[in-house]
Amino acid sequence: MKNNQQQYIEYVKQFAEKSKSHIWLGGSFLHGDATPFSDVDISVLGNCNTVNELIYAYGKPVYISYTHNPSGIVIVIYEDGVAVDLEIIEKMPKAKFDETVELHVKLGVDSKHADQQVRGTTVLPNGTGKTLKVLVFAKGPKAEEAVKAGADFVGAEELIPKIEKENWFDYDVIVATPDMMGVVGRLGKVLGPKGLMPNPKSGTVTMDVTKAINEIKSGKVEYRLDKTNIIHLGFGKVSFGATKLLENYDAIMGAIIEAKPAAATGQYIKSVAISTTMGPSMYIDQK
Repeated sequence: MKNNQQQYIEYVKQFAEKSKSHIWLGGSFLHGDATPFSDVDISVLGNCNTVNELIYAYGKPVYISYTHNPSGIVIVIYEDGVAVDLEIIEKMPKAKFDETVELHVKLGVDSKHADQQVRGTTVLPNGTGKTLKVLVFAKGPKAEEAVKAGADFVGAEELIPKIEKENWFDYDVIVATPDMMGVVGRLGKVLGPKGLMPNPKSGTVTMDVTKAINEIKSGKVEYRLDKTNIIHLGFGKVSFGATKLLENYDAIMGAIIEAKPAAATGQYIKSVAISTTMGPSMYIDQK
């Protein structure tokens, strides 16, 4: 069978009306484990009575919300899930400031084990809504490159006493070239607790300072487990609106799912909740 995408979309719309379910359609990438539309027999869908049956009618889901390796077309389906909750957030009474929309993900891993750590970075398609200040530790040509790339502060050894003795923390992210880590390492006890220590895994220890600065300025975020196996981070502002927030949500959840450790067993995503700075938490049914 050739492309059944439009037929599938029409069926899902009819199903939504019949079951009085809210179903959000979107996305344009095919996950490696999903069923391609070319393999979908629309007639089979006639016996589906629940959203779960609709999604898993072929043994493998005909949907996904994010992937790094597009190879086809799929539908994203939520039943009263994050899309609806983000619409609620958009319509909620506003605070006197533009609240951050926060994501809290409980994972089925044990952060005490090195092989079950979950940490990484991803660039949010619509940014974070916050302009981050970047400090770069570099010398010579790399320092000049950092200035041209838009770093807010650039320096080397001369910044050590300012940070240690003057408690200077007027920046959000630190980038360092590998040759400067001997210097930056002396600030470990100060920067570590604040989450400011550069790290190769987060892309902040690099010779490509231009790329690092551009990614940070364009909405790069870092996610990592805390001691209770939960990832906390902001993924936008209320003013973004539901559509842009959903795109950011899909990006960060996709990155977290792809970062699943090989040593992790059982249910990986235990729970997902979103909230605003001043608002209540809403739990997401993240299948």
